[in-house]
Amino acid sequence: MLIGVPKEIKNHEYRVGMTPASVRELNDSGHLVMVETLAGNGIGSSDEDYIAAGAEIVNSASEIYARAEMIVKVKEPQAAERAMLRPQQLLFTYLHLAPDAEQTHDLIASGATCIAYETITSAQGGLPLLAPMSEVAGRMSIQAGAHVLEKAQGGRGMLLGGVPGVAPAKVVIIGGGVVGSNAAQMALGARAQVTVLDRSTQALARLDKEFNGAVKTVYSTQDSLEEYVLDADLVIGGVLIPGAAAPKLVTEAMVKAMKMGSVLVDVAIDQGGCFATSKATTHEDPTYVVDGVVHYCVANMPGGVAMTSTYALNNATLPYIMKLANVGWKKALQQDVHFLAGLNVHAGKVTNKHVAEALGYDYVPPETVVTDVTAQLVA
Repeated sequence: MLIGVPKEIKNHEYRVGMTPASVRELNDSGHLVMVETLAGNGIGSSDEDYIAAGAEIVNSASEIYARAEMIVKVKEPQAAERAMLRPQQLLFTYLHLAPDAEQTHDLIASGATCIAYETITSAQGGLPLLAPMSEVAGRMSIQAGAHVLEKAQGGRGMLLGGVPGVAPAKVVIIGGGVVGSNAAQMALGARAQVTVLDRSTQALARLDKEFNGAVKTVYSTQDSLEEYVLDADLVIGGVLIPGAAAPKLVTEAMVKAMKMGSVLVDVAIDQGGCFATSKATTHEDPTYVVDGVVHYCVANMPGGVAMTSTYALNNATLPYIMKLANVGWKKALQQDVHFLAGLNVHAGKVTNKHVAEALGYDYVPPETVVTDVTAQLVA
């Protein structure tokens, strides 16, 4: 298969779809990988590194999109990239379509087959290609939140862990999944006072055991959310409904009642955000203030630590890229129902139920797409 890796063009996005090591694996299996020049600079990998791994370096994204059978990226394609997608071309990347009507419209119009990292599932019930970036974002959320709590950044002027004789900051984490557990780990390491809210008693029990009772676990209700959010110095939003828009758990009224200079970090912003006052920001201009509360809502947070993020992501995506290249997307998805869950758009049809419901499209079950295609091939 001819695979293309374009340079990411989203604001301050330094990650890249494939590392030189991943390119070498594909090359050794008989596949050709084209990489846009300078695509790996953000992770310290030069064109020469990719050439040594067997890649062909090309000068423009347009050549990648014109020639490649499969496009491997990190972030959702921007408008200029979507305009270059073609029918029967395969796109494999993060998409986060539910809150993004414009992108969804363009992918439908392209006729391409679009598989989203974030909706691929596992037999254990997890999201294996979202997990590594959730780990990074969860850990970064505390790092970012601690910085924004500084007075010069608009925050309350608090040190996350306090000092002897001065109380630490109160960190409230909404959601006890991968983001929440990683955020709790970092916050505890900084000696903050940490509370995690979740509606899953299993998740709360897991966190209680994982942190040996050092993290306060609270069942999430409207009452408990209000109580803990209003008393917090730093709130991390880490809720997720796979493929769907994030629920708005913190209302405008709650934000208005929070402490002046307190901080909200919305890790769910890729899916629309879980705070009513959230709007996507960039690494270039990461924060804004609503009712005296500082909001950090960077939509590509892991892009700020591109080297760590890219290698963590490639560890997870490489087996899937290899399978798509070796047997083609039809057979790969037919053989694995969890991989099939990643199919979001195919040939002008929306094949993810949450995306269809969120944006008002007719839903076409992905298994019928694979079955129909296979039946046609057999016939």
